[in-house]
Amino acid sequence: MHLSESSWPDAAGVETDLAILPVGSTEQHGPHAPLSTDALAAEAIAAAGADAYGGEVVVAPTVPVGVAEEHRHFAGTLWVSEDTFRAYVRETVGSLAAHGWDRVVVVNGHGGNVAPLREVCARITRHDASYAVPFTWFDAVSLNPESKDGDDADSDGSTAPPVDLDEIAMGHGGPVETALVRAVAPDLIREDRLDEAAEGAADGWGEWVSGTNLAYDSAAFSENGAVGDPRAGTAELGAWLEARAAEKLATLLDAVATRERTDD
Repeated sequence: MHLSESSWPDAAGVETDLAILPVGSTEQHGPHAPLSTDALAAEAIAAAGADAYGGEVVVAPTVPVGVAEEHRHFAGTLWVSEDTFRAYVRETVGSLAAHGWDRVVVVNGHGGNVAPLREVCARITRHDASYAVPFTWFDAVSLNPESKDGDDADSDGSTAPPVDLDEIAMGHGGPVETALVRAVAPDLIREDRLDEAAEGAADGWGEWVSGTNLAYDSAAFSENGAVGDPRAGTAELGAWLEARAAEKLATLLDAVATRERTDD
């Protein structure tokens, strides 16, 4: 059940203690992809994962702003501090728990949210009346064909990607994120800017020396904010990524729903 589409009597009638909280970001993803890319990804995968899950689960509205100051040089990017983000997530999980939905999977679409989410979910679990775990979709979906486990199957039973995975890297506004947006919101990709995005993109994230990233902001190493060539990001790849992430999320939901609470 999606809270944003339901009335309060609908919500009151739900018989589950399991919820999903999607979190994303509003930030640049190159000249071709929408500022909402990370929020769109989190929301789409949360919905697909809820559908793939065999039981009942509440899906909360998406948190659209995250920890994204590294993209501050590009117009339209919004950000909050890690403290503000953690507090917002913690209080939102607390409000879900107040209605009895106290097992929460936080579905994340933005790299800058990863560290604060791990910390705040641990704090919630240790000190509040909820059990919370973060799920970052692009970490859960392995692009390495050699690393497969029992929960990697797509919804149709196939694990075969539609492209050569050796040619695909996560990047930023690169082939992976562009593919996902093409699958879930194709009208938001500026097809006329793909060549521009590829020409001004960085080959990799950051400026690395001796295992240390010298750059704090994306403008320091990418002319237009993109990392990787988005032209390789087809809608077919995006659909495969969404289905793969949904199955991963469904498996996690089952584990969270059935896990004995030993962290009280």
